[in-house]
Amino acid sequence: MASYRKLKKGAKKAGKFELLKAALAAPVPGQAPATKRLTLPVGVPGVNLKPVVREVPADEPPALPLNKDLNVIGKRVRRLDARQKVTGQARYTYDVHLPGMLYARMHRSPHPHARIRAVDSSAAERYTGVQGVYLIQKVMGTAVEVRDPQHANPKVGPEPTGSQFPVIRYVGQPIAAVAATSQQAADEAARLIRVEYEVLPFVVDLEQARQPNAPLVFGGRRVNQNETAGGGGADAALPQQGNVRGPNPGGTRGDAAKGLQEAEVIVEGEYRTQVQTHCPLETHGVVADWKPEGLTVYISTQHVSGARNEFAELFSLPASNVRVITEFMGGGFGAKYGAGNYGVAATNLSKQTGRPVRLMLDRREEHLAEGNRPSSLQRLRIGAKKDGTLTVLEQTAYGSAGVGLGAGVGWIAVEMYQTCPNTKVAQYDVLTHAGPGAAFRAPGAPQGAFALEQLIDELAERVGQDALALRDKIDASEMRRLQRQIGAEKVGWKQLRKAPGASPGPVKRGIGVAQSEWGRYMAQGVGVEVRIHRDGSVALMSAVQDLGTGTRTILAQVVAEELGLQPADITVRIGDSLHPPGPPSGGSMTTPSITPPARNATYKAGQQLLALAAPVLGVAPSELLFQSGRIVVQGNPAKSLSFKEAAAKLPTDQISALAERKDNYGTMFGRSGGVQFAEVSVDTETGYVKVERVVAVHDCGRPLNPLQLESQINGGVIQGVSWALYENRHMDRNYGYMMNANLDQYKILGAREVPQIEIHLVEEYTATSSTDALGIAESANVATAAAVANAVYNAIGVRIRELPITPQRILQALSAQTKATGRL
Repeated sequence: MASYRKLKKGAKKAGKFELLKAALAAPVPGQAPATKRLTLPVGVPGVNLKPVVREVPADEPPALPLNKDLNVIGKRVRRLDARQKVTGQARYTYDVHLPGMLYARMHRSPHPHARIRAVDSSAAERYTGVQGVYLIQKVMGTAVEVRDPQHANPKVGPEPTGSQFPVIRYVGQPIAAVAATSQQAADEAARLIRVEYEVLPFVVDLEQARQPNAPLVFGGRRVNQNETAGGGGADAALPQQGNVRGPNPGGTRGDAAKGLQEAEVIVEGEYRTQVQTHCPLETHGVVADWKPEGLTVYISTQHVSGARNEFAELFSLPASNVRVITEFMGGGFGAKYGAGNYGVAATNLSKQTGRPVRLMLDRREEHLAEGNRPSSLQRLRIGAKKDGTLTVLEQTAYGSAGVGLGAGVGWIAVEMYQTCPNTKVAQYDVLTHAGPGAAFRAPGAPQGAFALEQLIDELAERVGQDALALRDKIDASEMRRLQRQIGAEKVGWKQLRKAPGASPGPVKRGIGVAQSEWGRYMAQGVGVEVRIHRDGSVALMSAVQDLGTGTRTILAQVVAEELGLQPADITVRIGDSLHPPGPPSGGSMTTPSITPPARNATYKAGQQLLALAAPVLGVAPSELLFQSGRIVVQGNPAKSLSFKEAAAKLPTDQISALAERKDNYGTMFGRSGGVQFAEVSVDTETGYVKVERVVAVHDCGRPLNPLQLESQINGGVIQGVSWALYENRHMDRNYGYMMNANLDQYKILGAREVPQIEIHLVEEYTATSSTDALGIAESANVATAAAVANAVYNAIGVRIRELPITPQRILQALSAQTKATGRL
């Protein structure tokens, strides 16, 4: 300790903390070295693959061979839980039935803005079967008043109301909850609650909310720092005037004025995107079971460990006394984090009644209160030389996440074409009296790409270049250059690309392209435990949850590859906070976060088993390897033990190993992306748009399971086409409520409208972890709507700058063109 203090003091005096870090990391005589050097592949096989040396932790496994040389990883493995899901054996939150369980329903506000004067729950309390009533009250200065509107009352500046109840700021805001012996009784009792309101002025339209005289959503400054929509624009230090917060200038670089002076060609446009609500198959829901010894919560969540921590904080419990379980979940798209208002209500009712309480939201509640992709109004201007070289890009964006923040359009406009030396960005949040936005599959990026990629196409037309040729010139990404080449060949770009509107007949056809970009993220400190039992069975445990992407299967593949087994041989236990902490399923970070510790823990456990097998086979452990269910001597495969025979020699019931996700191997992740091509047909007599085909070319590091990756890309494309053509939240400006809060009038892409989707994966090695795996979910969704919009323009020769691209907008655009040109 004394030497440490001396070293620290000297380092501080010298002003070189790096010296201290290096000294502390230096190996101690007699101890094993902390790191080792590995030669790993970097690049794309057949294109630019090369070896690179990385300094990695000494206890990590050797370099994993390329996919072509592996037995399980990189192969099309069917999901291990497929049978459970299709037969109904998989247990979702809705399927949890505990002894004595009660059923709950929330009472929600019918007004977009009001003060609560009084609440009368007496009729509900007297209703047959009712066991408890919980009122959501304003508790200033406690843990209840934290996070975003989905989770509890948002923190705002001073706003005295003279009431113990929160101010109502959107239709559907929860006020109370009732628990009863049946769902029918809970539903009826919730309707019996009487609330006396003082109805206040409101605004639900983005442009009206920006006006100086607009009704204020928050009487004080909105200080909640959580970006509930995730798209940027919610920085805590941003100024706020009325309902408008910002601007966030992130991404600004160079001198925009100079770039405009240098420009020989300028293109600009205004673009609008609509609100898209989260519509997962499984609505938000929870079963809360409060016991004297602790709280157990079954919840559909994208972050088991995070939900456990939030429940512990909200109810002042040690984290060790809270258990969160998510066995299966039916999607989330970014909206299912934390305890939620429904989770708080169910837990309070369970605590009050001493019985488990189930609270599942219905579809209307899901639309109103549990998240959406914010709207956007974007003004974009690009300056360039006559040869297409970019000189400036200016972006001003307004977005509304309702009572939430984070309604920016991301930074794709300034990140994707970094050859542009001058950029000027201003992104604003506009608060409205509507349900809060939430992170939604690549938050902000689809909106940003819809505007950017159309304007890039316009620039290509102005300078007389092909849309792909211009991108080759202004896009520095070698990966996307390769993806454009692959996609152009697969889709038949040269054969299908015609002059805009040149397709003959009333049903015109067109083709368009757009690009995507998304950050590569991972969570450190998350962990995995792997156990090898004496009977030869193998189990993996982690609190990571399976959002529906196939996490169980890829974890089994990683373990099986390391031990020479098959995925079906591995038992995967996830979705339980009793296991080592897992990462959130968001931002495409699950796979790069959890598969490296899965492999590392398996390697450690495997080394223990090899040490037991070595004396039996008369060789050193280093001479053994796992192969096809056996432990074999290298160079002499006839000399071997079966995996089960080796496990039977365990001196205890099991051996186990833990590993946690550490930092990358001495390098940053970089970014993932993709290029999508869309073919459309447009009936100019009816305005009907049909997306016929989408060719999607994407990278995601080392593909662990191409079958599941293709499923993710399929989902991203389908969701993108649905947003481009159909989905739209319709708000009544006179009453402030959502008019289509259902799955009848809220239109979603149906089976007959799904295009033919062709997927091409680019295998890439980054030498960043022991698995080199990355995510795909976000980038698969970013480019689709933009590609569709560009294809529609190619078909009819008229730009549609507002989503969704409905028949009405098509016909209006064609009519306006006819009036302007005098030609049909």
